[in-house]
Amino acid sequence: MRFTLSSSVLNGRLSTLSRVINNKNALPILDCFLFEVSGNTLTITASDSENVMKSTILLDECSGDGKFAVNNRTILDAVKELPEQPLVMDVDTTSFAIKVIYQNGLYNFTGQNAEEYPTVLAMPEGATELKMTSDTLANNITRSIFATAAEELRPVMNGIYFDLTNEALSIVASDGHKLVRNKNFGIKSNSPTSFILPKKPAALLKNVLVKDDSEITIRFDERNADITFGDSVLQCRLIEGRYPNYNSVIPQDNPNKLTIDRKILIGALRRVLPFASESSQLVRLHMEPGKLEISSEDIDFATSAKEEVVCDYAGNPMNIGFKGSSLNEILNNLTSDEVELQLADPSRPCLIVPATQPENEDILMLIMPMLLND
Repeated sequence: MRFTLSSSVLNGRLSTLSRVINNKNALPILDCFLFEVSGNTLTITASDSENVMKSTILLDECSGDGKFAVNNRTILDAVKELPEQPLVMDVDTTSFAIKVIYQNGLYNFTGQNAEEYPTVLAMPEGATELKMTSDTLANNITRSIFATAAEELRPVMNGIYFDLTNEALSIVASDGHKLVRNKNFGIKSNSPTSFILPKKPAALLKNVLVKDDSEITIRFDERNADITFGDSVLQCRLIEGRYPNYNSVIPQDNPNKLTIDRKILIGALRRVLPFASESSQLVRLHMEPGKLEISSEDIDFATSAKEEVVCDYAGNPMNIGFKGSSLNEILNNLTSDEVELQLADPSRPCLIVPATQPENEDILMLIMPMLLND
C-alpha cells in the first residue's frame, strides 16, 4: 500500500489527535495512531478508550487499501521537523514495515497490526441531535471549563452540563463555590433533554475548535456523544447522573449593583491579592457610591494592601469578602469591557454579568462570599 499526502497537513492532524492519547495506557495499542486507507481517504484515529477522535485527510495519490497502527511518538517525531512537502508512505501490510519518503531522505520503522485496536460502536439510531456554530461551542466551553470541579464523591460536578429546554440551551459548570451559566436563546427544543460532558473531551474541543460559523453536530444518548466538526469527529463517554438544580442557587432579587471596567478591577485585584493570607486568599470589597475599595491582609506575616478604584454603584454601602483567585478567574473568563456585580447582602452569592450581554445570549457567573471577621 502506498499513498501521498502533505507533510504539514499530516503534522497538524497528528498534533491535534495526540492530545487524546494518555501518557500511560492499559492497552499498549492505545499508544498508537490507527491509520486506515480506503479509496482516496486516510482516516487517523486516536483513543484513550473513553474518548476517540477521528480525522480524515483526502490523499493526493493512493494505491491499495489497508490499515495499520503506528506509535504516536515515532510518527510525530518523524514529521514535525519537516517543511511543507509531499510525503510518500509505503506500507507492507503483511510485515507492517513502513517507509516514509520525503524530499531529501527517508524514515524506516515498523508499525503494528491494526486488528488489536479497539473498535468503537456507532451511535444508535434515534440519538438526540443538537446543532450549533463552532464559535458558540468553543466560546461556551472556554467560559465554563474553569468552574468545573475535581470531586470523586460527586462526579457529575466534574463536567459541563448541557441543558436543552424549550426556552434555550443552558451550558453550566460549577464546583460549589463558583458557577457559570451560559444561556443561548437561538438553540432550543420542544423535547427537553440534557447531558454532562466530561472535562477531558471539553478541553480537547476547547483547543481544537475553530472560532468561526461552521456547523457542529452533537449526537448523544444516555451514555455517549459524537461531536462532528470539520473533517473530524470526537466520540466520548458522558458522565452519568443527575446534575444539581443550578437555578435554585442563583439569587433573583439583587438591589445593589456595581458597574466597573473589567480590566481595571482585574489589575487592582492582582496588585492586592499577593498580600492576602495564602491559605484563605480572602479579599475584602468595600462598596459605596462612586468608589470601590479592595483590600487584603495576612495577619501572620503582618502584610496588607488596599486600593481604591472608581466605579458606578447603586445601593447601600457594603463590605463583602471573596476568594481572590476565584474572583480573578471569573473576571478573566468574561470578555466584556465592563462587568456588573449584583448583590443582595454580604452573606448571599454575588452575580457577575457582562454590562452588555451578547446578542441572543445571557451570560451569568456566580461566586459565593467568604465570612469577614469584622
